[in-house]
Amino acid sequence: MTISPVDLASLLCSRLCHDLLSPVGALNNGLELLADETDPAMRDRCMELLSESARTSANKLKFFRLAFGAAGGFGEAVEVRETRGAVESLLSSSRRIELGWLVDEPTLPKAATKILLNLVLIAADALARGGRMDVGAETQGATTEIAVRIEGPRVLLDAELRRMLVEGEGADGVSPRAAGAYLVHEMARGAGGAVQVSEPMSGVLIFGAALPAV
Repeated sequence: MTISPVDLASLLCSRLCHDLLSPVGALNNGLELLADETDPAMRDRCMELLSESARTSANKLKFFRLAFGAAGGFGEAVEVRETRGAVESLLSSSRRIELGWLVDEPTLPKAATKILLNLVLIAADALARGGRMDVGAETQGATTEIAVRIEGPRVLLDAELRRMLVEGEGADGVSPRAAGAYLVHEMARGAGGAVQVSEPMSGVLIFGAALPAV
């Protein structure tokens, strides 16, 4: 399957707008409530909700900027410290996913960074009722390997996303929901690597990618 760069950009924009609509909408609703509310206790509660929605929006934007944009500069590598900060920001908004960070490298190739972040985003969505996510990456010789393992009471990854990650194809083309999975597949393929997803197990799922190190 091949789609134009313009179409892929449009799909990714649709996904980002969908993910940001909820916290930004909550900000708008909170401001409307605050304008009409006179009870001090309720005004304090409105301010708490506004603060939470603003923080969630900022965290998601920080993550999306690195996962999809040109954050990290125009060099070939991205500092792992920045990558970890983006992942922690994204997961902190849900407060239902425990993160295990297993990356000791100081930097990772830019393609590997974007693949890792998009796998994290897909994995977080698959933890329908929360759980634990372990993120690992290392460069051995001429290969960079990435692994994202999730475990929880309900792990869901539909067949479309699985097939898109591994094969780059879906039954009905690329939807906005599957745009990140398509991006992962194409970036790995373009770098001479591949993506793997484990077979469904009881409450456990592992995403992996291997690509030549820059």
